[in-house]
Amino acid sequence: MSEKVYKTMKNVGAWNIAFGVLLIVGGITIGIIQLIHGGKLLKEKKEITF
Repeated sequence: MSEKVYKTMKNVGAWNIAFGVLLIVGGITIGIIQLIHGGKLLKEKKEITF
């Protein structure tokens, strides 16, 4: 019984680490895209009229 619990905990821990890495990579990717688009907006700021 105890061995089954440890195997389950090991699998859950591995999935949590993998999911965390994916979230970090996704967050960094979205951040870079946001910076690129923000730079484009600042670059073209002169052409915007209200």
